[in-house]
Amino acid sequence: MAERPPVREGRSGTAGGSAPVRGSKRSRQARSSPRSIGIDDGSVAPQAGPVQHAQDSAADFQELFHAIYLAFHRRDGKRSELSGASRAVLNHLALSGPLTIGEAARHLDRAQSVVSDIVSQLERHGLLERERDPADQRRTLVWLTPTGISRLTTDRQVLSTDLLARAMATLSGTERAALFDGVRALLDGARRVRADGSDPTALPTPLPDPTPRPEQESR
Repeated sequence: MAERPPVREGRSGTAGGSAPVRGSKRSRQARSSPRSIGIDDGSVAPQAGPVQHAQDSAADFQELFHAIYLAFHRRDGKRSELSGASRAVLNHLALSGPLTIGEAARHLDRAQSVVSDIVSQLERHGLLERERDPADQRRTLVWLTPTGISRLTTDRQVLSTDLLARAMATLSGTERAALFDGVRALLDGARRVRADGSDPTALPTPLPDPTPRPEQESR
């Protein structure tokens, strides 16, 4: 009787490569390797300390994050027709709130005429609007329209909401809650690191509520 050929493993470590990633090769090796219990048990390898465990977990998460991107990234072509300069202006206004063109130019370190041209173009596309400063009617502020906020939200989306929703539907409520709790805990850790001054990288700020403000509703 002929021997059966070995099953070829996919990229995820399972036949065909279609099963979800359950952990990296490093974590599987760690689970299968004997660990020292801290006494003379014949093991010559020292136990890993907290820093090493954190480094291993970071490497494992890197691999899982890459697998998540490959599984769920958007496949609908270009994410946006926004140019880099237009995206920069919209993002800055979303973070700062309404500004005059002069203020936006200083913040972006660009010539005021350049920023004025970009704002005019975005205004023609319905993404920005000009309004009087309620505190000083002599000042004209630039602000995102609801359409501009919606466009920027779509532009920021890296993953496919449809693919994520179909995968989420296969999880139980407990699994989904555990997933979100873990991600939120990781983000909380990033904020603690930033608060300690160890990492100057700022976390993304949520986009403003697209609900019209009172002065917009009255116009």
